[in-house]
Amino acid sequence: MKKTLKLARKGRGLVSPNPLVGAVVVKAGGIVAQGYHHRYGERHAEVEAITAAREDLQGSSLYVNLEPCSHHGQQPPCVLAIVESGIRRVVVGTTDPNPKVNGRGIKYLRQHGIEVKVGVLEDSCRALNAGFSKFIKTGLPFFTLKIAQTLDGRISGPDGNSKWISSEGSRTFAHRMRAENDAILVGIGTVLNDDPQLNVRRVRGMDPYRVVVDSHLRIPLNTKLLNDSLTPKTFIATTDAADEIRGRKVMDKGVTVWSLPANCDGQVDMRALGRKLVSVGITSVLVEGGSRVFSSLLKSGLADRLAVFIAPKLLGNGLSALSDFGVSGLDKSVVLGDYKSRRVGGDILLTGTIVYPN
Repeated sequence: MKKTLKLARKGRGLVSPNPLVGAVVVKAGGIVAQGYHHRYGERHAEVEAITAAREDLQGSSLYVNLEPCSHHGQQPPCVLAIVESGIRRVVVGTTDPNPKVNGRGIKYLRQHGIEVKVGVLEDSCRALNAGFSKFIKTGLPFFTLKIAQTLDGRISGPDGNSKWISSEGSRTFAHRMRAENDAILVGIGTVLNDDPQLNVRRVRGMDPYRVVVDSHLRIPLNTKLLNDSLTPKTFIATTDAADEIRGRKVMDKGVTVWSLPANCDGQVDMRALGRKLVSVGITSVLVEGGSRVFSSLLKSGLADRLAVFIAPKLLGNGLSALSDFGVSGLDKSVVLGDYKSRRVGGDILLTGTIVYPN
């Protein structure tokens, strides 16, 4: 099952809104075939593995991190290929949350005489496709807030400078996180202060889509995001308060501009943005700043996971990681669940699931 997860990760950035899936076929104690879902619309992992086999699969076992599909989509049901292949045992990491599949693939296999075991490395298998799962259940993407801050909670100094709060090791780890998500999202403040590239440089991996929340379309025309090779993968989310003439100038740069509903504060409504993101196949988003965007996602209940790089530094003054997001007291605090900490470079990385009060 660990091998299926490793294979599945090769599809990051290519298969959304489909899930990441890897498959391994074992016979006589050895791996005889393997495959993964390469790209949205192409063959699924199970069929890739079966097709790759160079020997008879009669009596073999198939390992797959997600329940095989049992419905017709862009590809035929994987359960049909499994039954026809001669595979006699299927080990499934976790069931598919998609109601078109959920339990039906397993039921179909068992009805056709195939032994099925479910729940191997289940937590890891679920975590791998957290974005897919949220998309299926809510129609919204999975948002991870990535914060680099000092020990006293500052994400920049009093002069607005944030380079560099975190260590070299943390910045490399953050680039790995970028490669594992469909998109990076920042607010216009981050663009104005840092002029970031928002690409993958320190590790091997696909460059994600880039999304800027810019309610009044203040993005400079000479910023890096509007003048590099990834401009076609860049989206600007704004509101009808933005100047139309400036909007045309920004679009002439080759980016896509979305005019979305505004919330009560006149800022881009994050739920509307979430729905727009999934409409273009984005189901996992790494949010890199700034404090207004972090807080807006928390206030709307859309943030799912937190990753905080805590540098052993004190500033005393500067921009806080978060602003007011509607917590009225300790009994209404947002809690970090299933949290873990580890040392990364010279910093501490704290990660966990965001749990909202009832």
